Amino acid sequence: MTIIAEPSLPTATVSRPGRRLRIIVNSVASDSHTWNLVYLPLLMEGMGHRVRNLGACVPDELLVAECRRQRPDLVVVSSVNGHGHVQGTRLIRQLCACDELRGVPVVIGGKLGVAGLGGDHYADGLMAAGFAAVFAGDADADVDDFSADVRSLSVQMAVGW
Repeated sequence: MTIIAEPSLPTATVSRPGRRLRIIVNSVASDSHTWNLVYLPLLMEGMGHRVRNLGACVPDELLVAECRRQRPDLVVVSSVNGHGHVQGTRLIRQLCACDELRGVPVVIGGKLGVAGLGGDHYADGLMAAGFAAVFAGDADADVDDFSADVRSLSVQMAVGW
C-alpha cells in the first residue's frame, strides 16, 4: 500500500534529482530483530539519503525525543516480531501528539501481526492512526513500493511541495 506521494508526478519533474532526505529508522519497542535494520538503511543510503538507525527495541519515548531533536524528513518503523500493529499504533499516536513533528511522514512495514506477513488487514487501522504508508504484503513488491515512495518524497521536497 503506497500513500506517501501526491498523485503521480509529471515525468519532467521525476527526471530532476531529488533532495537528500534525513531519515530515522527503527523497530518497535519489543522487536529485537536486526537484519531489517541493516537492510533498510543500506537501501536508503544507496538512494543517497542520510539515515540515522536507532536500532532494535527502541522505546517509544526515545524515538519521539530523537525525532524532536533531529527533525527528520521521514521516519521508518520496521517490525519483524509481529507486534507492529499494536506497538505501531501506540507509537504513531505519540508522534502525532507532538506539534513540532506534524507533517513528518511516518511509515511502517514488515510483519505487523503474529499470524504472518499478510498483514494488509491492519493497514486501514494504522493509516487511521496516522501512518503515511503501511507495507505489509508481498516483501518484493513492498520494497519496490517503499523505494518509489522515498524517491517521490525526495523529489517533492526538492520542488517545494
